[in-house]
Order: sequence, then C-alpha cells, then structure tokens
Amino acid sequence: MQRILSSATFRKSCTTFLASRRPFSSDSFMNGSSATYIEQMYDSWKKDPNSVHKSWNAYFANIKGGARPEQAYQAPPSLSTKHVPVSAAVYDIGAHVIKDHQNVQALIRSYQIRGHCLAKLDPLDISNRPFSDMPAELNINNYFPESSDMDKVFQLPATTFIGDRSRNEETLPLREILSRLQKTYCGSIGVEYMFINSRQKCDWIRERFESPGCFTMNSEQKRTLLARLVRSTRFEEFLAAKWSSEKRFGLDGCEVLIPAMKNIIDLSTAAGVESYIIGMPHRGRLNVLANVARQPLEQIFCRFNAHVDPEDKEGQGSGDVKYHLGVCTELPNHATGKKIKIAVVANPSHLEAVDPVVQGKTRAEQFYKRDTEGKSVMSILLHGDAAFAGQGVVYETFHLTDLPDYTTKGTIHIVVNNQIGFTTDPRVARSSLYCTDVAKVVEAPIFHVNADDPEAVMHVCSVAAEWRQRWAKDVVIDLVCYRKFGHNEQDEPSFTQPLMYHKIHQQTPVLEKYSKKLVEEGVVTKAEFELEKQKYEDVLKTGLDKSGSQRIDNRAWLDSPWEGFFNRDGSPRHPGPRIPSTGVAKDKLLRIGDAISIPPPDFNIHKVLKRTLEGRKHMLERGEVDWAIGESFAFGSLLLEGIDVRLSGQDVERGTFSHRHHVLHDQLVDMKDYRPLNHIAPDTQARYTVCNSSLSEFAVLGFEVGFSMSNPHALVCWEAQFGDFHNNAQCIIDQFISSGQDKWMRQSGVVLLLPHGYEGMGPEHSSARPERFLQLCSDDPDVMPDISQESFERSQLLNCNMQVINCTTPANIFHALRRQVTMPFRKPLIVMTPKSLLRHPDAKSPISDMVEGTRFNRLIPDKSCVNGDQVERVIFCSGKVFYELAKERERRELSHKVAIARVEQISPFPYDLVHTELKRFPNAKVIWAQEEPKNMGAWSYVQPRLYRTANYERRIEYKGRAPNASVATGNKYHHHNEQNKMLSSALTDSDR
Repeated sequence: MQRILSSATFRKSCTTFLASRRPFSSDSFMNGSSATYIEQMYDSWKKDPNSVHKSWNAYFANIKGGARPEQAYQAPPSLSTKHVPVSAAVYDIGAHVIKDHQNVQALIRSYQIRGHCLAKLDPLDISNRPFSDMPAELNINNYFPESSDMDKVFQLPATTFIGDRSRNEETLPLREILSRLQKTYCGSIGVEYMFINSRQKCDWIRERFESPGCFTMNSEQKRTLLARLVRSTRFEEFLAAKWSSEKRFGLDGCEVLIPAMKNIIDLSTAAGVESYIIGMPHRGRLNVLANVARQPLEQIFCRFNAHVDPEDKEGQGSGDVKYHLGVCTELPNHATGKKIKIAVVANPSHLEAVDPVVQGKTRAEQFYKRDTEGKSVMSILLHGDAAFAGQGVVYETFHLTDLPDYTTKGTIHIVVNNQIGFTTDPRVARSSLYCTDVAKVVEAPIFHVNADDPEAVMHVCSVAAEWRQRWAKDVVIDLVCYRKFGHNEQDEPSFTQPLMYHKIHQQTPVLEKYSKKLVEEGVVTKAEFELEKQKYEDVLKTGLDKSGSQRIDNRAWLDSPWEGFFNRDGSPRHPGPRIPSTGVAKDKLLRIGDAISIPPPDFNIHKVLKRTLEGRKHMLERGEVDWAIGESFAFGSLLLEGIDVRLSGQDVERGTFSHRHHVLHDQLVDMKDYRPLNHIAPDTQARYTVCNSSLSEFAVLGFEVGFSMSNPHALVCWEAQFGDFHNNAQCIIDQFISSGQDKWMRQSGVVLLLPHGYEGMGPEHSSARPERFLQLCSDDPDVMPDISQESFERSQLLNCNMQVINCTTPANIFHALRRQVTMPFRKPLIVMTPKSLLRHPDAKSPISDMVEGTRFNRLIPDKSCVNGDQVERVIFCSGKVFYELAKERERRELSHKVAIARVEQISPFPYDLVHTELKRFPNAKVIWAQEEPKNMGAWSYVQPRLYRTANYERRIEYKGRAPNASVATGNKYHHHNEQNKMLSSALTDSDR
C-alpha cells in the first residue's frame, strides 16, 4: 500500500482504516493480499479516471479529497426501499467488486503458470489433455460459478498484455479474457516462464505471446516457410526412395526443424551474429548438413555408395558413419545477404556428449574475436527428448551457462521431441512432467510447440532468437513431434508402441497439411506449390548425378578447419626432421620468475603466501626451479610469444595441493585478486585464463576439448582435482580425445594434467589410471620402427593419436608443455602429474635445463653408472617411484650395480632411447618397476615394447604390486609394507 499512495494523508487514513477492520477475519477488502490489485487500480486511475469502474473512480477521488477510507466509498443507487447502513454497503459491495477483480487476476496468473497443461502440443493427440481434465486453477467455475459473470467487464491488470494496447484496450469482458488466455496458452504453444525470477523478463515474454495479433505472418513469410518445408520433406523422401535399406536417422515426423533453424539463423544474423556452432545427435543430421549448413549434396550422397573408397585412406583415418559427421561452411545468409559461418560439430552416438564441446568451441571463438557479449558468435544445441531428460551431461553443461569463464552468452536449445526414446515410453523414462524441466535450473524459458503447426513454430523461434540477443541467456524450444519410423529406418516400432504407430500411420504429413492451408488462404496456388517441389527435385537429381564420380574426401567434413596451419593435403607446413628446441632465453625466464615471486604493491597478501613467494625468489637466485615454477615458466614464456594459455578445472587457481597460486587474493578486500602471469608484460603479452570450474568432469573436460578445437595457436589445459576423477569424463576421452583425429580428421592439442602417485591416500586418490590411456594409444607393439632416422621422434609424434607422459623433473614438464605449441601439428597430451614431488627436495631442475637449445627428454638415462659392463640390473621406471628407488639404492650402496632409467614419455614409446640403454648394460637383468598393481599402470603397455626393443633376446621382469581389483589399499601400514617390498624386490629380487 505504501508504495502506491502518493500523499501522506492517504497513507495514514488507509492505515487507520485497515487497523480498524482487523477483527473481521472474513473481510478481504484492502487487506495485504489486495495490495497488488489496488496498486494497479490506483495507477490506472491516476492516468485516466475513466479507465476504472465508477465505484473506484469515486473512491479514489474522495480519498484524494481528504475523506477517510470508510467514508470514501459511494455505493450505487439501490432499487431496494430497505435502509442499508453506509458502512455495510461499503463492506459488502466493495468487497465483492474487489474479490471479482482479484479472481480475474488469479485466473490470468493461473493461465500464465499452468496454461501449458492444456496446450494442444501432441500432433498425434495422444497426450493432449482435454479441457474436461483441466487443473482446478484453470477452471473458470472455481472463480465465477454463474454464467452471467461471463459478460462482466473487468479492468486488466498490468501483468498481462492480452488487451490491445494500440487501442488502449484496458478493460475486457470476462468471456473475452478467457478466450484470449486460452488462445495464447492453450493452443499449439505451451509457454513455461513464470519460474523466472525477473518481472522484466516475464513481462518481455508475456508481451510476445499475449499481445493480440502477435502470431501473424505475412504472405512472403508463409511462402518462405513452405519452400523450406518442401526441401526438408523432399530430402528425406529422396533418400528413402534411393537408399531404402540404408540407415539415415531421418527427420520424418519433424520436418519443421529445418525451417525452424533457418528462421533462428535469419533473425540472429540480422541482429549481428556471424558464426554459428551447432551440436546435435544423429536424427536429422544429414538434413541439417544439406539444408542448413548447405554441404554439397554430392558429398552427402556419395557416402551412401558402398563401392566408393576414400581418397588416401592412410592420411584420412578410419572415418565415421555419415550421420555422425560434422562440417564447417561459409555461405551467404538468404534473408540478409550477409556472409555467415556454420559449423556442425561431429558427434558420436553418445547423444549429448557434444553439448559441452560445442559450448567450449563457441566460447573460444568469442574469446579470439573479443566478443565479450556473444553478439557475433552463438551456439545452437539440438537434443532428443529422452537424452535431454536422461543424460547427466545436459545438467552439467547447463551449469556452465553463467560462469564467468565458461558462459557463451546464451544458447538456443531445440528438443526434437519424438515422445519416445528408442523403444522406451516417456512415462517410464523420466520423473518430470516434461523432458525439458532440467532447463529450469538456469531459468531458461521453455517454449513447447506442436511441430505440425509450422507457423506456431516460426513464432516460437522468432521469440527465442530475440530472447537470446536481448538477454544473453539460454532458451529452450520443445518441438513436440513424432518419429515416423523406428529408431532407425530398419526398426519395427509397433512391437512396443502399437497405439502410437497406428496413429502415425494415419497421420497426414505436415507439408501436405500446410500447403493445403496456404492454397485455401490464396497465399500460393497448387501449381506454384508443385513447381517448388519440382525445383528441389531437380537439385537433388543433379547432386545424385555428380555423386557418381565423387570420391569420399574426409577433409571436406572438418568441423574445425585451421586456416593456414596445414598444407592443402592436411600435412604439416613445417616438415623439418626434428621438433624445434623448446628452450627459452634465461633473461625471459628470470623476468617470469620476478612476476610470480614478487607480490604487487598495496596488496594484502596472506602471510604464508608471502613466505611462499619469497621462497620462490630465493630458489631462483640459486638457479633452481621446482614444479610450480617450471609450469609457470612454460605458461609465461608462451604468453610472451603471443600464445594464449588457458588452465581450467577444479581448484586450479590455487592448485589442489596448494602449489600453484596463480591467483592471489587480497586478505582485506573482498573479490580483489591479482594474477601474476598476466603482468609479465601487460601491454604486449597474450592472455592467461586460469579458472576454477564447477565440480564437473564430463562437461568441463568436454568444454576444454571444444575450446582447443578453435585455434591451434594456444595452449589449453584441464587439470583433474585428483587423477582418477577423469573417469567421470571417460566418454570425452574415448570419443573425442583419443579417436577424434582418426574418425573426424580433427586434431586437438588439449592437455590433461592428472595428479598421480601412491602415497597412502587410498583407492580414489592414488592412480590417474595410466593404463586406460595407454590402452587407447594406437601404436603397434609388434612392429619395431626404424629408429635410425633423424626424424624418428617427430615421426612418432605425427603418427600417434595422443601422448602419455610421467615426468620426474620440472624442466621436463616445462618442455612438454611448450612442445605442445612448437610442434607443427597437434596431439592430445596426457600428463601424470606429481603430488609429493611438488615439494620433494630432489625434484628440482637447474635453470640451465630450460634455456635455449634444450628440449624435452623422452628418457632420462642413469648417468651415475659409468661402467655398463659391471651393472647387474637396469631398472626402467616412470614417475615418482624413481626417487624412492634411487634413495633405497643409495641406502643399500648398490649404485655401481643397479642402473635406473626414467621413461618420461611412455607413449609414443621411446624405442631408440630404450635401445641405447639396453646396449649400455649388456649383462644386466632388465626390470620394469612400478607402484601400480600388475594389471594397472604401464606394465601391460611397456612389456611387449621392451621385448620388441630387445629383439626378444632378453627377459623382462616385472617388479611391483600383485594384480588387484582395487587401485590401492586404504590402510597406511599396508601401503608402506607394499611399497617397501616393491623397492626391495626391484633392487635385489628379495622382498625384504
């Protein structure tokens, strides 16, 4: 009340009146719940006294004149001769009028909240809810039980736009109010938005759905829609006719998707968007490639020809099925004439796995374009109904929406809602009313629409495109459709959905229904419609004719081409025999050292961190580098060379083990921080992004893979909190990282930093599971490569699918990270990073190991053994176990008998360097020692390669833990006992 009363007298008198009426518990007049309604009445009256009921006009006029509220109301003349006290009239009639208006407001709000429950969304009319089964809050009889009430005229509240504001339509009869509400919320569109905690955004949506005439399309728009429907429909029919036995996962039953996507792109392009990143499952992919991305039809059709061999099979990988492929095209937009880029990202059958990849790629393009508002690059994600509700990565990806270093400023989600998942009924496939309910977690408005009403679909798409541009927030379009065939065209769906498919077989295709509607409206003639079909038929036939001489070229299906990075045939542009040196001038390293060891002035740094930075400074003065400094040297030197660096993951800013501290926090000023690596040479260096992620592995790793796809001239790293946490992202590792190049000709230089090492922390915090990555490495253990070539190291890296390393020195991690960028090609790098070695006194490197001319050491030989003939055993190992073996060897005084070689790069396997070590110690027993159980770790990978390197002439012995189901013991005593046995056995064959 206080906000709407403009004078102190009015406020005071009404307050007194309200207090006087408290004993009457049934009196609803001017109580707290009426405040919103009275506010709207009073605001309308101030603008135009004639816009409200006469009783309200008199009431507000009397109040303004100074009357008390209980005196201000004037009842209309009564036909009754019976005397009625004035106070009773004020109460009885005033309360009735207000209650009716309140009921109208409640009715409007109920339709805004629950009207979608009665929307006619299902084109099959199976799940549509009849009005007889409406929710109680939508039943008019619960508000106005008398039929005579339907003709009463009511003031419209400010929270609705059903009145025609162009005609100042501020009052409507109840009958018309109900009619307009049902037309808006219970037709072919169901709108969910009232969960959004913003009145401004809710009003914005209301205006675009409630305003009279907002659904109107002009004739030109209808003709364009029809032409696009023709292309979408005829494309599927053409494929079905020519390749009836082939799986294509067609769009039959949701042909309106193509006009929907093109409408979104048209409107977004007009608003300034230049680049679109699209992710989608396999259903409809070929149609999207042909009619949205406009991939040449002959390229698509030739993939149906089983007799066409790919060009240059060795250089083009194994390829993938046609409905998983991606593409990147540049083309003029039909509506605006502007040139746009469309990238459809390749995706495996793990339907939603591509979601975070698309978001990462989108964010990267925005980053490099400095598009901080998302105005020129946007993402569109397509989903299936069952996957959208059922796959957790959808939720994980949504949670990145508003995170500062992950947001893409709004994504348009389109759900192709088949109302079935393979053979599973949605009634047993999800617990929510709609498959889209997950989107509410980020307050994304959800527009459900009947896919057999193309004009309603176009309106929803127009609002969605405008929403994304206006609010930079996600929005969901739920295209409720049907799947004409089974999960694929060879499947028989009526085994499990007999009623649904009985309906589908009787269904009139949407193109037929819509063309008939436009002919009846006089928008097109029957002849014009047939001509449009024939024109596209000719286009399809031309594409088919060309496909006969077409050879499959996987290079034409790149979703992320790197302009100028490769030669035209896909080979590296710099074919030198060796990987360039990764060393850096000493003065540059010291400059970086100053940046990471000297806090800024006027900054209240934590006292412990102050000592840490001072310790770094003293270490550098001694010419030494620990792991944290080595990593910072790698990042900082790349930044000075103009290479952007991004490090993402859980707690990476500080580091899980409190070693990194790449973000310093002021201890007295909230949200004030300092990022040292962005202050080495602020005016000339590249950008360093270090960002703590949400507690997600699947989505965040997928995001970083997508980010790495956009630009080869950057270093993109993801760090797991503990190494084994990557198993929550195994799908990304299997489907994108290890096999992406082989399937899709797509290279990625993404780096995975996985803390690894047995230190008694139990099964979940010991191993980063190196065996899983090594199993995915594609080199053949039975083939001995030609190690005499000067280009051996480069050739191995070029031909591998990914690298797996387990470094023991800060210098080596420095070189490994820099090598990722200096190589003339890109390969994923999997790093088993240390934990205890972060502060191990022996795990330091001299700065001289990082200066110009130095490089990554794939194997570090044992330089302490001068006379190789006297060495009795040579132990090959990897990672921190080296320091434990070396310490135990020294304690036992075995340095002259035992050599220890560190295999820093496990894959690709350093055959040449291992061969050299074996030759150095011809009389030695050959041992592989590891901390992990025998069925884990690197043993299964290195064993056949060690044998092959030794030409099967020497026995290779394993020393380590026995095979086990669990990664490690959770008992400290058992851990130390196992570790000591392993060390003793490796050095002496005795477990004591």
